[in-house]
Order: sequence, then C-alpha cells, then structure tokens
Amino acid sequence: MKSDKAEAIEHEQPTRDLLHAAGLRATAPRQAVLELLLSASRPLSHSEVVEHLGTELWDQATLYRNLIKLVEVGIARVASEVGGVRRYEASARQGGHAANVHPHFVCTACGGVTCLPGVRLVADTPQSAPAVFQQPALEIQVHGRCDTCVSEA
Repeated sequence: MKSDKAEAIEHEQPTRDLLHAAGLRATAPRQAVLELLLSASRPLSHSEVVEHLGTELWDQATLYRNLIKLVEVGIARVASEVGGVRRYEASARQGGHAANVHPHFVCTACGGVTCLPGVRLVADTPQSAPAVFQQPALEIQVHGRCDTCVSEA
C-alpha cells in the first residue's frame, strides 16, 4: 500500500512533466492551477480559480501570474473573454477540457460560460471568405441568456 505522500507525488508527476516540458518550474501553485484547469468541466475565471485554490500562501496575484504564464507557454488558453472577464482552460494538446473542440455558450447577463460539446456547427465556407475561417484556431461562441437568468427576469 502506498503512503499518502507517495500517492501525492505520483499524482503530481504528469503536471510536473508538462510544466518542465514547457520550460517552467513546477511550483506548488502552478501545479495546482494546472491540475484545476485539467480537471475542470468548463473554462474558469481568475476569481473561480481563487475560489478553489486561494489560501494565505497563494493569493490572487500569485494565481493570476500563474494563469498568465500557463497561457504564455501554451499549456492553457483563454477560452472566453466576455465583459472583461477572461475564462481559462487547459489547451487541447494537454488533453484537458479543450481537447474536444466545441463551441461555448456565453450568458450576456451573468457572464457564465457553458460548454456545448454535443453541438456541431457546420458551415459552408466560400472561397471568398476571410482566411480566418481556414485557420485551425477558429473559436465559436454563442451569446444569449442562460436558463437561470431567463427564469429570474
């Protein structure tokens, strides 16, 4: 039977390896942020990351700097930016939430972001369409009001 410490080290190894491969030090807050993004079922805002991980040791600024650094090296990405609030997810190549390309629903009232993994959007792209439609990083966001906001109106 493995000790708690051995299990914790084994659990941390994949994130540690990802960080090292990207040329980053595997600090405790950086690993925690990456693990949270990898396990999240939807993109998370900075305040949601703080809500999950914020402690006396890891303040808002520390967690924010780590989010930014993960985006800079391509381990994470900004999935949505509505009303000035960025929401982050692990990038597709990390096997996280974004591994399955899908659109997101963004509530224009509360700013919440919901994944639409079962939705497939198909478009005929004419030759005259802008080149952006031919790039693999094209992102689709559907805007409207979520069920909660509609029912509260």
